[in-house]
Amino acid sequence: MTQLTSDALLKLSKGEKNPHKRVRLLAVSLFLECQNRAQVARQLKVAMRSVNNWVTRFLSEGISGLEDKPRRGKKPSLSDKQKLQLARFIAHRAKSENGGRLTGSDVQAYITEHFDVTYHHNHIYRLLKHLGFSWITSRSKHPKQKDGVQDAYKKVPCGNDHSHASPRKT
Repeated sequence: MTQLTSDALLKLSKGEKNPHKRVRLLAVSLFLECQNRAQVARQLKVAMRSVNNWVTRFLSEGISGLEDKPRRGKKPSLSDKQKLQLARFIAHRAKSENGGRLTGSDVQAYITEHFDVTYHHNHIYRLLKHLGFSWITSRSKHPKQKDGVQDAYKKVPCGNDHSHASPRKT
């Protein structure tokens, strides 16, 4: 194992995208400079126990000891493949020519029907945000609406349009 210096760890921390790992790298870098875990904890405003754990893992495992560990918690109800299928369904429905709005209840029903998973109504919106959708309702498009008619209507000047008003006399 190559011995990393404080400066090398500091340089690695500056290029690290993961904020948690960045703090761990910085903590170990500071520890190698001053050899005082309590001072490092105060300077980074983290618990001394965390600094102890990070330094111990670094000293025993090297740089790989500072990687994120798997976190506990409930496994996602939908697999990545199912989430991708759901995202495609939503995107397809949004572009559909049939008109009508896609509601949270529609998404909830689709998930239940296709994946046999039940989500609480409020969680549907969190899931949509996680998938990159924002839940902003828009006006639906009438199925018989012709393309360009609305744009042509917008170009017709009305009485409140001040851009075409005659100049005022002073």
